[in-house]
Amino acid sequence: MSDRYLITGGAGFIGSNYARRLILRGAEVTIFDNLSRGGAGSNLAWLEKETGKKSFQFIKGDVRDFEEIKAAAKGKEIIIHLAAQVAVTTSVEDPRNDFEVNAGGTFNVLEAARLDNKQPIVIYASTNKVYGGLEDLEIIEEPTRYQFRYLKDGVGESRCLDFHSPYGCSKGAGDQYVRDYFRMYGIPTVVFRQSCIFGTRQFGIEDQGWVAWFVIATIKKIVLKIYGDGKQIRDLLFVEDLMDAYDLAINKIAISKGQVYNVGGGPDNSISIWIEFSKLLKEISGIEIQVEYKDWRPGDQKVYFSNINKIHKELDWTPKIDVKEGLSRLYQWTSENSDLFA
Repeated sequence: MSDRYLITGGAGFIGSNYARRLILRGAEVTIFDNLSRGGAGSNLAWLEKETGKKSFQFIKGDVRDFEEIKAAAKGKEIIIHLAAQVAVTTSVEDPRNDFEVNAGGTFNVLEAARLDNKQPIVIYASTNKVYGGLEDLEIIEEPTRYQFRYLKDGVGESRCLDFHSPYGCSKGAGDQYVRDYFRMYGIPTVVFRQSCIFGTRQFGIEDQGWVAWFVIATIKKIVLKIYGDGKQIRDLLFVEDLMDAYDLAINKIAISKGQVYNVGGGPDNSISIWIEFSKLLKEISGIEIQVEYKDWRPGDQKVYFSNINKIHKELDWTPKIDVKEGLSRLYQWTSENSDLFA
């Protein structure tokens, strides 16, 4: 019998890509999504085209409604919890909604898992924002980037949590609930503290999904706003590598259950968000990109990249697709589907 999956937020960027992978390998997939995110309807249509009509079940629902998510989770063996409010700026503008979706929605998913006889695996997409502003770490400035003076491998899972912004608090609350539901109830949960994930079918906007947004803006000849000086460092991870990590955690659940893993590009796939990234984007696109510099945004880390040694050691996972290859794939897909970004 094939595995029965529930993907909350399954019509989103990561969810639709992972659903395709699962369906094509023969899994039974239920997608649970309220379709509030731009591009969600397009992703569902694409998924049906790729995998066939009636290849998956779709439930239009909201993780804030416990009865809806409880019914959707019934009898599932694996839950991939991706549904979330995803923008820091939006969380500042509407912290109550952010809390209800991210913290409350995650609690509902966990309770649905606890009350089900199947005791399903729960994979939770957390964020590196749970580590806060990293103000205590010494930063040095180089010609094209900032850098940690001493933390050469990046930020590890042993780093103390320091939630900044309503978004950091709500995702961090979910992060800790997911961990504790393993300790208290034995639910086989895994937390992934994800860095900048990018790839095809990503409908980036200025406040979230910046890699995809920079590509869209370049193709559409929109003037890009760069907040700060563009030397800020982030580690990028192509979506297929993230899905490999999900697969490994599920296949090796005896090792991964109850664990927290940083999952990102790591130091080898770190890049400054504009000074270095723009050169790569211009090389791929051949387009002269117009930018407008703005003041720094509050809480914007000068440097963040994940130490991914733990997931490599325990699950034998390493990113396979580097930034240049991933960006080339994203640029080609966006160019071929520019009508989706009107």
